[in-house]
Amino acid sequence: MSVKKILMLVGDFVEDYEVMVPFQMLLMVGHEVHAVCPGKKAGETVATAIHDFEGHQTYSEKPGHNFLLNADFDTVDPASYDGLVIPGGRAPEYIRLNERVLEIVRHFAKAGKPIAAVCHGPQVLVAAGVVKGKSCTAYPAVRPDLEVGGATWVNTNETFSNAHVDGNLVTSPAWPSHPALIREFLRLLGTTITP
Repeated sequence: MSVKKILMLVGDFVEDYEVMVPFQMLLMVGHEVHAVCPGKKAGETVATAIHDFEGHQTYSEKPGHNFLLNADFDTVDPASYDGLVIPGGRAPEYIRLNERVLEIVRHFAKAGKPIAAVCHGPQVLVAAGVVKGKSCTAYPAVRPDLEVGGATWVNTNETFSNAHVDGNLVTSPAWPSHPALIREFLRLLGTTITP
């Protein structure tokens, strides 16, 4: 297996599981992962939030962990990365306002490099203008964003455990989908794992 270099775009109040679990899974299989946040440098942290489904009309939110950034946003060269991961939580709603974030996403989309976005992560894809003509899924509250952005909504299932692939893009609705999301992302990267 060749080592791939993966970029993660995060921000304060990124969903805890959606940043921690993919980061660790990708490291576990031997890839290099750089987590960056606009306005922050390596060695700084972002606060995370834990979102849970407890029978309310929407998810509940609790304080999570501090997640350590290991690269500087300002020095990111998207051409040096093989894939992009955009976790959900509240971070996507405001990091999508950063023009450089959008330029980075557009680079991956134009180059046909694998992009994984979970939960609210597709809000960044919509803002970057890269979902038109694509079929995608996300947390259900993001459906209007995707449809306005020109994507076709895909209802994965009510357990939130599936992922959807369209070309170089893999999307999923929430953290219970990590096994499917990362499996498909690894497939798009050309990573094979043999027992």
